[in-house]
Amino acid sequence: MITVSVLKADVGGYVGHSSLHPDLLSTAEEALSQAKQRSVLVDFHVGHCGDDLFLIMTHERGANHTEIHALAWDVFIACTAVAKKLKLYGAGQDLLADAFSGNLRGMGPGSAEMEFEERASEPLLIFLADKTSAGSFNLPLYKMFADPFNTAGLVIAETLHGGFTFEVQDIVGQRKIKFDAPEETYDLLIFLGSPSHFAVKAVYSRKTGEIAAVSSTERLSYIAGRYVGKDDPTCVVRCQGDFPAVGEVLEPFTFPAIVEGWMRGSHQGPWMPCAVADANPSRFDGPPRIVCLGFQLTEGRLIGPRDMFADPAFDGARRQANDMADYLRRHGPFEPHRLPLEDMEYTTMPEIAGRVASRWKPLE
Repeated sequence: MITVSVLKADVGGYVGHSSLHPDLLSTAEEALSQAKQRSVLVDFHVGHCGDDLFLIMTHERGANHTEIHALAWDVFIACTAVAKKLKLYGAGQDLLADAFSGNLRGMGPGSAEMEFEERASEPLLIFLADKTSAGSFNLPLYKMFADPFNTAGLVIAETLHGGFTFEVQDIVGQRKIKFDAPEETYDLLIFLGSPSHFAVKAVYSRKTGEIAAVSSTERLSYIAGRYVGKDDPTCVVRCQGDFPAVGEVLEPFTFPAIVEGWMRGSHQGPWMPCAVADANPSRFDGPPRIVCLGFQLTEGRLIGPRDMFADPAFDGARRQANDMADYLRRHGPFEPHRLPLEDMEYTTMPEIAGRVASRWKPLE
């Protein structure tokens, strides 16, 4: 069995929240290289999207393994030290605990991990996001695994025709549930349509029971009790065979869906698919970005990556995202550009509401 673990954190932005300094990438590379030499890891790749550091690791220790999570924590701490030395912005802002306690759950960093038996051919797509929230993958994952207008294999491929099971987490209520598609599609959509409250954690093939996709669902504001930065999630998707084809998995991102995040984590904006070289958002700290790294997994080794959105076929989505950004920015502090009031609890809104509470008068 091989485990793919993607663990991520914002450990310091360069410049502001726009990108990641090369010294942080090299610090992470050196630490993971040493772990590979010690046979803790089979392989690794260090990536970034905007100001977020993503550690992509393969190993044989299973998901939620203490040694792997401790390794990632130590890397984030080491990178934070470099960020502080360079006076980078928000150094270590996602690290919400003083010391590692056996697992990264509840400590700030996000995680997406899956364990499986490697197939004869194992294409993996790993999505890295910036300036958006856990739950943003709800729409793409639904389209990949439940929408026949997106994924032709649901109709014409025997291996996909039986559908998929979605594991949905109630991020607020801290509980989970599973839905089978296509039979329970309408029930599923009731929850997926509220990504600030519910998020797809994993998707499974109903034919084999094999895991098909997993995403990070940690919500930083709920963990910290205050706004400390957006979640900037990650998602891992297995492709081909009993799963959608690579092109079917990428197709949802030809539509720059509106996601929450952007400036100060308090605005709605278009999710722009872009090449790694363009994943340095600076316009109003955005708009939100997503990159996709493609790998062939070979005996645990990550062959790649291919920069999957570095393709002119996504130019139309990028143009549309910029047009949408123009339109939304003209709303300024008004909804729908700014998040609804109930999602502003971690900003100045509670303090201001309390300060003016006595000035409200009943309607005559």
